[in-house]
Amino acid sequence: TGGGLWKTTDAGISWNNISDEFFKMGSVGSVEVAPSDPNVVYVGMGEHPVRGVMTSHGDGMYKSTDGGKTWSHIGLPMSRHIAEIRIHPQNPDIVFVAVQGALHGPSADRGIYKTLDGGKTWKKIFYIDQNTGCADLSMDAHNPRILYAGMWDHRRTPWQVRSGGTGSGLYKSTDGGESWEQLEEGLPEELGKVSIDV
Repeated sequence: TGGGLWKTTDAGISWNNISDEFFKMGSVGSVEVAPSDPNVVYVGMGEHPVRGVMTSHGDGMYKSTDGGKTWSHIGLPMSRHIAEIRIHPQNPDIVFVAVQGALHGPSADRGIYKTLDGGKTWKKIFYIDQNTGCADLSMDAHNPRILYAGMWDHRRTPWQVRSGGTGSGLYKSTDGGESWEQLEEGLPEELGKVSIDV
């Protein structure tokens, strides 16, 4: 969980670390390669599976435009735990990030963030409350305006993991994240950590 980012160019026979000179922390939560340009890679830091009190946090987002040779830190430093990254299939500058947020206390940095300029600026486009982060995010590759988000109300204390609460739920956007609708029909009334894929 703290090993940084590794790359293979021979289908997994050998691996090389490509993050040690650039990343300030070693815990990676999500990696995403731009479908339209494989030289553009985004990495979200912070282990998102909640386990013991030793769960490793991160320091935000990193980006490479040369296939991982060099990296730049591009923001969201207080996100702590990033669960997923989704990149627009035709535009590598449009990126959505699922921020699960701090494990041990309330945080207003949770939710879903979007950039239109490759990470130069970020906008929080979906937020429920200080206890609920985004545990998963999926995009329809045939229609990138359609997004699904699994929101998770949770807290890690020294003696337990509280998973689920009033903020947990499954949500859908049909306008690129500008507005969100909760999906409830056919789902359990009480949800914990939700994953979703299109």
